[in-house]
This record gives sequence, structure tokens and C-alpha cells, in this order.
Amino acid sequence: MDFFLKAKTVRLRSHHDKYLLAEDDEESVSQDRNGSPKTARWTVEPVPGSDSIIRLKSCYGKYLTASNQHFLLGMTGRKVLQTVPRRLDSSVEWEPVREGGQVKLKTRYGNFLRANGGLPPWRNSVTHDIPHRSATLDWILWDVDVVENRVLQSLTGHAHYLQKIVSHSDSLDFESTSPPSISIKSGDYLGHGKSDGRTIYYHVADKSTVVDDDANEGCSLNFKGNGVDELTQKLKEDTGLEDIVVCTRSPLNGELYPLRLQLPPNNADMHVILVQPSSKAARDFAEQGTPV
Repeated sequence: MDFFLKAKTVRLRSHHDKYLLAEDDEESVSQDRNGSPKTARWTVEPVPGSDSIIRLKSCYGKYLTASNQHFLLGMTGRKVLQTVPRRLDSSVEWEPVREGGQVKLKTRYGNFLRANGGLPPWRNSVTHDIPHRSATLDWILWDVDVVENRVLQSLTGHAHYLQKIVSHSDSLDFESTSPPSISIKSGDYLGHGKSDGRTIYYHVADKSTVVDDDANEGCSLNFKGNGVDELTQKLKEDTGLEDIVVCTRSPLNGELYPLRLQLPPNNADMHVILVQPSSKAARDFAEQGTPV
């Protein structure tokens, strides 16, 4: 469990030197040698009331799930999927078990997350099972790469308070916003330093409505700059979208406003919404007289 205690986002690398990947069908799980896409990042979610059980959430907001479906008829391995169950039950709960410098992820029923090898259809598949052959014992071992550390929330509320103060103005032009009269000392906030950048959580407003950005964390990326143009370009590369406006929701009235010029100081994490010209949000901006 100590692999995950301070981790907020991780990558899991199998014995085959491949990363656990959330497929873009938002249901399947596989392995791939390329660990750079956001689909290889998993958000660590502690289970309330337990100090030894975690959940892992994909960039699509779905949980790594030990299903009851057989991977192949007559075989013991069962499918591992991405799901959002109506109730968060034991199928989305994993117990990390340390094995030297690696970890095994055990289901509540004693199976282990297994990265399969060999010929198709086994190649690059992921199941949960108990290995019975010595040749496959290492297939349940995973290396944990920590992508982002968890901020210790008990340290102080100053950083969150400061972010709310400086994140609101009608145009959200942070260069023209007077700094609030609050001081954050180096010992008050142990989040990422300036060199590590900030985490940007983002949702894409679809064509008919605006997503509820408080419903889940959505996708995320690490950003080391301060300019909105630079962030917009980074988000275009991450999402593959050509034409977007980066917006944030006002903490005062809940309305969306386009970001202007500079991001808030101190590398505080941010939640943004990506608006496309064809979306309902863009039409709402036009009705409000806000240029997009």
C-alpha cells in the first residue's frame, strides 16, 4: 500500500514492460509499450474506512473493474474492464500487495490483476486470475510509476482559498487582478513546486450541453507554463481538438468565463472547461455578449 499512499496519479507497468491502458472505447483495458498517453494514467482513489484498499480510475472517469465475465470460455481468467457501477462495490476495489520493489493488485476474492503475454487473443490482454504455472507467476507483478503526488490536505486551506480569490474577475484577466492580502509561506503548502507545474483538470463541453464539471475529475494534464495561449495549445494537443476556448467557472455565480492572458499564481491546480464553437456553451456566450 505504501506505493500508493501519497500518489494521486500513477502508471502501472507490467512484467512485459507494457503499460496498463484504458482503451478509447471506454470499456476495454489492454497493455501498450507507450506510457505517454493520458489513457495510461490512473487516478488513485482511497476507499473510505480502509487503509489497505484502493480504486483506480481511468481518464474517462471509469473504474478498473474485476468483472465476472470469462475472457475465453473454458479458461479461468476473467475480464478486467472500465465501468461505473451504480454502487461502488468490491469489483472496483484492489488491495496492493508488495512484492520486493513491485506490487501485486489483489481483488477482494483473491484473484490478481494479470498482464497476459503470448499469441493473440492473449497478447496485450489484461485479466484477473490466480497463476498456476511458474512461467506466468511474474505476470501479476507491476511496477508503479507515480505521475503526480497527492497534496496533503491537512496542511492548510490557504492555497485553496487564495486560488478562489484570484480566479474570479469578469474577464478573468489575472494580470489586472490585485493580489489579495494573504501570505503563503513555504511551509504552509507542500504541493508541487514551480518547476513541477500544476495539474489542469479538464472537461469538453459537448454540442448540446455543458458537462457538470463537479461530477468527476475528468481528464488531466501537467502544465508548467502561465500563459493561456500556451495552455490552449497544450490542450489541443492532448485532446486532438482544433478549435477550443479554455474557460473556467466563476466561484461566485457558477457562470463560465473564457480565460484571459495569465493563469492564477502559485501553480494551484485548476479545473477548466473546453468550449467548441458548435457547443451550447458558445451559443450561451453569444447571447450574453461574451466573445468566444
